[in-house]
Amino acid sequence: MRKKFVIFFCSIFVLITILSAIFVLKYKDAVMFYVEADKPKTVFYAEDFGFEDIKSNTDYDNDGIDDYSDIVEGAKIEAENKPQYKDGYYQGGYPPDTEGVCSDVIWRALKNAGYSLKDMIDKDIKENLESYPRVAGKPDPNIDFRRVKNLKVFFEKNHISLSIDLSKVEEWMPGDIVVFQSGSQDHIGIISDKRNKDGLPYIIHNAGQPNREEDGLSFYNEYAWPITGHYRLKDISAK
Repeated sequence: MRKKFVIFFCSIFVLITILSAIFVLKYKDAVMFYVEADKPKTVFYAEDFGFEDIKSNTDYDNDGIDDYSDIVEGAKIEAENKPQYKDGYYQGGYPPDTEGVCSDVIWRALKNAGYSLKDMIDKDIKENLESYPRVAGKPDPNIDFRRVKNLKVFFEKNHISLSIDLSKVEEWMPGDIVVFQSGSQDHIGIISDKRNKDGLPYIIHNAGQPNREEDGLSFYNEYAWPITGHYRLKDISAK
């Protein structure tokens, strides 16, 4: 009886070891992402790979900084502030500065460039209600501009749609907006000016993670939410 128990225990141990090895081999990149998340990394920039970041021809808020740079700056401020990841419904639409979700990174980043994403979304929904299935025919200015599905429709209609191929690193520029989706789960973030050793840019976003500006674009695309959209604001006439 004891011998059978030892054989059974050893068999279970071997099985667990094999399954663990298979898991690690299959998801080694994901495992390493979390293991090395807080370790300092060498940061690169576009010029390290022989090209330059695109600058906007528009300075909408007339602060001497182009729109794309302003957007990145606003996203970095949001990343440094680290608002608590908290989803909610707020009268007037805006959550307090200490709270937010992924979509709040976007309107706060654009606000730093002088834009009111809420006003732009509300206006477009009012004029093109049929384009927004998530609204279901009943606009709600308190929440519509914070729903990723609505943001995707807005950027698809009104701004520049770009490649979602991560191997084309020179096409991913600071201030670009990236949308992810997996089933009913949506996510959104801003492309940083920082890049990893392969030239792929960092992403500035809020998924409740400690480091809000991170080398995670490829990881999230592969293991969490595949990228479904990549957008850049069109240049417009400044105020």
